[in-house]
Amino acid sequence: MSIRARALLVLALLLCLGWLAAANLASPELRQQSLWLPDQGLRLGLDLRGGVHLVLGPDLESAVVHELGVLATDLSAELERKGILELKPVVVGQTLRVQTGSREQAEALREILDDYPVAELRESAKAEGAAFQMVLADEQVRFVRERAIQQVLEVLRRRIDDPTTGISESVITKQGRERVLVQIPGVERVPTELITGKGYLEFKIVEDQAANEELLRERHPEGLPEGMVIATEVDAATGSVIAAYLLPETPALTGDLLADAASQFNQQIGQWRINFRWNSEGADRFADLTGRNINRQLAILLDGQVQSAPAIRSKIYERGEISGDFTQQEAAELAVILRAGSLPIDIRIEEERTIGPALGQDSIDRGLRASLIGLLLIVVFISAYYRLSGLYASLALVANLTMLLGLMSVFGATLTLPGIAGLVLTVGMAVDANVIIFERIREELRAGRAVQAAIATGFQKARWTILDANITTLLTAIILFEAGTGPIKGFAVTLSVGILTSVFSALVITRLLYEWRPGRVATRALSI
Repeated sequence: MSIRARALLVLALLLCLGWLAAANLASPELRQQSLWLPDQGLRLGLDLRGGVHLVLGPDLESAVVHELGVLATDLSAELERKGILELKPVVVGQTLRVQTGSREQAEALREILDDYPVAELRESAKAEGAAFQMVLADEQVRFVRERAIQQVLEVLRRRIDDPTTGISESVITKQGRERVLVQIPGVERVPTELITGKGYLEFKIVEDQAANEELLRERHPEGLPEGMVIATEVDAATGSVIAAYLLPETPALTGDLLADAASQFNQQIGQWRINFRWNSEGADRFADLTGRNINRQLAILLDGQVQSAPAIRSKIYERGEISGDFTQQEAAELAVILRAGSLPIDIRIEEERTIGPALGQDSIDRGLRASLIGLLLIVVFISAYYRLSGLYASLALVANLTMLLGLMSVFGATLTLPGIAGLVLTVGMAVDANVIIFERIREELRAGRAVQAAIATGFQKARWTILDANITTLLTAIILFEAGTGPIKGFAVTLSVGILTSVFSALVITRLLYEWRPGRVATRALSI
């Protein structure tokens, strides 16, 4: 390919990436209105923009207990199919226990348990009063805990990135093995319920009702019927109990089958409500549930507390509503939680920090000032030491920074304060590659080679040294990205992209400038 063709390709690349880099100077509003500017670009991290930093601790032990509960349900169903109705699997702590009454039952249970590779039967308990104790295998425990973390990450992403929350550009990722890191730039606070609220929605048919729990228990002096629990409805303003309901322990329907939920103001009663819509499977099950229980009350529970218990007047198909004494913000947040889905386990906020935007702007100003001073000093030194060749290196350095910012804008990367440090480091690494090339060319010139031969040999011999050094650094950056969190990831991203652009600018752009001048005339002196 000719010099002109290569120069045009490189120039087109620089103009395109330069336009993307320069677009970061425009405001988000201008980007949305302009047809020529990209909608998104380089994002500022929490330490540069200010915002909220949260470290969350999911209750992974409850995930293991829940898995044992699922195992107990499956085991109960299998025992019923075998006709062994007397045995009742019970979860105690992190152990599944089954008490047998005869040797025949013990043998039958042992045969069934052989088909459960995810759990292990403790040998010490096999013959102890015909009582069986099962715990999850270590590999299954690791799988359950990892799955719970991934589910928490997915639900939190859907909640926080929901368009109606007005929160965007958040970072939600694992921190270590059992923590979740949430960074939300540009906000001063995040509603706690949006983060920690489980959002577990249940629908249950009301079996009995009283003004409070004491009166309801008086109606059942011999104890609550088997499989029944009491749930209360509370006045949000006063905190007093409005009513107590006797409900089945197992819900007839849950919110897992919801397709959508939205808040709406009911002008007739002057209250906010949440309208929900089922998916196709949920609509069929909801229609069947309401059709079989006309004129009975349907309790709608959120995280175990009754929100409302309307009477079913007719068969309801695809849509329904949750009414209550909600404020506008509470209704909007609840709609977001229901759309995003329920958290599989409880989570707690272990660390919360708020970073002000003024501190972030000060970090930007100092970082940019340091980068510009460093760039200026390098350009002055290398131009004075290597003369025209130093000027070539300076041009390649500017092109390198342009490509770096442009590529980060393409992928919507997040620039953090350590990321700015990565920019400064990239400048030094880019100059280092050019210094290696120049010194190799000098050696060839001192050996008596012609200018063009010295340039070609210098680039050829320096190429593998440059690649070896940069690939080693790139591997380190990849490890930092995989193992690090937050700002460390920002540094790793900037460094990784900077390595690629540095190698390209040194081996392609600088070589192209050498081919343009001194050109192909072998007798021309080289300013180096």
